[in-house]
Amino acid sequence: MAPGTDIHRLGFLLTDGARLLRGAFERRIAEAGLGVTPAEARTLLNIHALKDCRQLDIAARMGIEPMTVCTFLDKLQGLGLIERQPDPSDRRAKRVTLTPASGPLILAIRTELDAVIDMATAGMATEEAAVLCRTLDRMNANLQADATPAQEAPECP
Repeated sequence: MAPGTDIHRLGFLLTDGARLLRGAFERRIAEAGLGVTPAEARTLLNIHALKDCRQLDIAARMGIEPMTVCTFLDKLQGLGLIERQPDPSDRRAKRVTLTPASGPLILAIRTELDAVIDMATAGMATEEAAVLCRTLDRMNANLQADATPAQEAPECP
């Protein structure tokens, strides 16, 4: 740590940065008129990142309750953006996949997210942003290695 750096500020900086970043993303999605809420947009992005995944995996990645994810998935399925299939390895679980119809919406959401990231990293050199990403990746990996496995909750229908 560099001399004069207050390591105790790290938690506050991360928490405030995450809150501000999420607020900016939510405002952009709400104003973009994409036909989904910011929470549904986040759900789609997480499904896209996880690929063929269980509902419980989506909830864990988003840090929300499985039943809350079910509400978002119900809406996304109603819009024809996702499909839910039984999980062959666990009859209680559902697997979630994107439909081809989700592609244009995911691109539109990514465009809004890219604009938020551009705003957040304004004034940073490309290498500074890359170092920030690598550092946060390392920190997240350290914290995930220390985390205890989450209790599995039942999935929604």
